[in-house]
Amino acid sequence: MFLSEEAAQCQYGPVFEAGEIEELWSLLQPGTNSGSEGSSRAVYSVDERKLRRMISNRESARRSRWRKKRHLEELTEQVNQLKAENRDLKNRLGHMAQQCHVAWTENDRLSSEFLALQSRLSDLCRILVAMQS
Repeated sequence: MFLSEEAAQCQYGPVFEAGEIEELWSLLQPGTNSGSEGSSRAVYSVDERKLRRMISNRESARRSRWRKKRHLEELTEQVNQLKAENRDLKNRLGHMAQQCHVAWTENDRLSSEFLALQSRLSDLCRILVAMQS
């Protein structure tokens, strides 16, 4: 038979329309061609090659459509995964930016407190020196 097992077990639907296989098969049956035996044989050979080529082309086109569909599904899945990863990274970046802002605010507060304490210590040192003299 001309169809591969893959085509026979195809889960994506038939390769041919209803009745099309029977019509094509009838072209291959001996006695269906008209004319003398010699010319009938030559036409049969050409018809058989055309039929085989047509079946092969249809099968190839079906596989090509299936690969294209599969590739599109994989790309769509990859896009969805990348969108989710991008959303997570944006959330993490926002969280880190918030923590950074809190750290900068705390650093500014501590710097101001340090300057105030340093000034107070300097004043206390001057007072202590003045009391000792």
